[in-house]
Amino acid sequence: MTAYFPALRMRRAAFIGALCAGLAVTGTACGGKDPDEGTNGVGKLSADKIEEKARTAATEADSVHLSGTLVTGGKTFTLDMRLKSDGGSGEVKSQEDTFQLLRVGEQLYLKASAAFWGQSDSAGKLGDKYVKVPEADPSYKQFRGFTDMDVLLDGLLGLDGKLAKGPYTKVGHTRAVQVTADAGKGGRLSVSLEGTPYPLLMERAGGAGRVELAEWGQAFPLDPPAQDQTVDYGSQLPTTKGQGGGSAPASPSGSASKGSGQGSNPTTP
Repeated sequence: MTAYFPALRMRRAAFIGALCAGLAVTGTACGGKDPDEGTNGVGKLSADKIEEKARTAATEADSVHLSGTLVTGGKTFTLDMRLKSDGGSGEVKSQEDTFQLLRVGEQLYLKASAAFWGQSDSAGKLGDKYVKVPEADPSYKQFRGFTDMDVLLDGLLGLDGKLAKGPYTKVGHTRAVQVTADAGKGGRLSVSLEGTPYPLLMERAGGAGRVELAEWGQAFPLDPPAQDQTVDYGSQLPTTKGQGGGSAPASPSGSASKGSGQGSNPTTP
């Protein structure tokens, strides 16, 4: 009888090994490596605490690089912006137009295609120039919102519904833990498990976009364009003739409720 025990133990060990291999996909250690080993420990916290730490980290950061898509009012915007407390620079694309935005302090510059300026007399001269956007112009606040780190982060990082902790994942090469709202219907936020628990990826509620957040705290140059690349029209941007020219995209600082992930502007879904 005893001769059969080694074989039995081998079969049992093989069974347990196969079971653990399967469970490892879902993060069950099964006596193996601790999934939180080498992390910043936020994965052990509740979903609410993870979101709170991610928001705090974002608020305290000096800079960030946002890239991805935002959907609002039936329109999709592609965003690629580097932001810090005193300004930002980058590009915003829609199906109709492409805008390059640069803000240094309160001075805002806009570079857009000739199509944006419509049939204005100035259209042909402005396609490759930065145009100063005067603060008195109605479009200033709308364009400025895309260069405002606080405005964009406040609108983007909203989860709507009961929070739950999701699985461990990776955003690029960085380990992260997911926080979902309303089983994912209210948005999904991936938070770094390495170093500072920065938000790394926001998947917005209702398919309203997907934005990656990277290069937290990394310095980047922010200087006004050269004088020969700048046009100043004074107190108001040049007007356009006909239809379709010169309209600013929906402002990230619009009137939709904050943090809900949805709404009438690109950053409050």
